[in-house]
Order: sequence, then structure tokens, then C-alpha cells
Amino acid sequence: MPGPGPGPGPALAAPAASPDEQLARLLGRALNSFELPDETLLRLDSALAYAGSLHSAHHSAGRYRETYRHTWLLADGSALTLWELVHNTGRDGGEQHEVYVTEEELQLATGRLPLPREATPDFASQVPLVPVQLPAVPPERRRFGPADPDSSVDHARRLLRRAENPDPATRPGPGTARLLRTACAHQITQAFGRRVSQGFALYEHAFLLRDGAELSLWEVEHTATPDGRHMCEVYATQDAARAAIERRVASRSTNA
Repeated sequence: MPGPGPGPGPALAAPAASPDEQLARLLGRALNSFELPDETLLRLDSALAYAGSLHSAHHSAGRYRETYRHTWLLADGSALTLWELVHNTGRDGGEQHEVYVTEEELQLATGRLPLPREATPDFASQVPLVPVQLPAVPPERRRFGPADPDSSVDHARRLLRRAENPDPATRPGPGTARLLRTACAHQITQAFGRRVSQGFALYEHAFLLRDGAELSLWEVEHTATPDGRHMCEVYATQDAARAAIERRVASRSTNA
């Protein structure tokens, strides 16, 4: 019969963590995160807030399974939920984490665990969960470091100079270069929210301009060149950068 108290499943992340950090933690520990649809991860790029809770649990004879509900508030006002399954029923008895998009997928995965029949929750008969109340908050402004116009303008200049886009028309144009001459702070972060093909890295270069506006450029680093040389491409949007990666991957597969 079920044992008392909470089991050794994952402690929900601290409230202070950002929605992106919450997602990164979940994807980092889930063994099957690579199976999540790109569409789902794309929607989560706009997450503004996060809430998580224990959904159900069973503990018996040293074995356990727990399910968690992770919900994000998106920029369009909708909410997206991912379901996490945690258990220790594998051969080595170690804790395993899995993530699913729908409650039906979670139920199927839970039913496959080598646990007594009564350990599988009856999803249909459970009392409906109270909807997660997520605050309707505006996107948090990016936090830049101390203002250093000389450094930021120089960084922008070097970034644009090293761009080797196959189609020159896809590079940020003169208008972008003029705006970046007014940069007074910048920040570089690697994009993890959506999958990036092996051998490629995607970075966001965010600039704070003198008038308080923000401008981001997206840099793709890779060695998918005929001679294996390292090269960089720079795009004005994340979608354009990811499309460039997909074209490179397709071209590499064709030429293989």
C-alpha cells in the first residue's frame, strides 16, 4: 500500500528561477526531452511565468512513481502544460525523469511501469485540478550590466564584421549598423529553449541603445563548411537564424 510522506522525487524549482530556467531544468533532467515537438518548444520561448505542482504519487516496497504538472503562462495569454513522470523502476533502481505533452501520454507511460495495478492513477476519476493561477505580468526587461558604450559599439562592429552569411542579403543591413552605433550596453546568451542541431551553436547578442530601446542579433556558429573551417553567420531574428541552421543541416545531409 502507498507509503507515507513525499518521496525522493524532484523538489520543485525555487520560485525565484525564471520561466526559461524552469524549462531548462526540466529538459535537462528528462531522458526523453528530445521527443518534444518543436512547436511546443517554440511556444515556450514566449513564457512569462511558471507554476509547478505534484499531481499524483505512489510509494511501495522501495519503489515509487510521481507525476508533476509544469505550467507556463505565454505572451499571448494562453497557458502550456508539460507533465513530468519520476520513478525508480529501472534496472539499476536509479531515479529517472520523463516529460510528456499531454495527460494521455503521461497515463500511458505510467501504465507501463512495473508497479502494482493500483499504483496507476485513475486519471478519469480524479477530481479536476484547480486551474493554475499565473500572474498576467508584462515581459521582464532584460538586465544589462554597467553601461560601457565603447565596448558595446566595438562588440557590435566585430559581430557584423565576422558574419559570413551565404546570402549577403540576409545579413543585418546598414540601418542596423547605424542603430548599433548608439549601443551603450550589451549581453550575450546561448539559446537553449529549442533544439539546435549537433555541431551548431546559437547565440543572442542583445544591445541596449541610448534611447532605451533593445536590439538583438542572432549568431550561428558552426563548422559545416567544405573544409571544416569554423565560421559565423549573423541574422536579425531567431527564426531566420534557425532556418539557416536547418538549411545547413539539409545541405550537409545531401552532400554526405
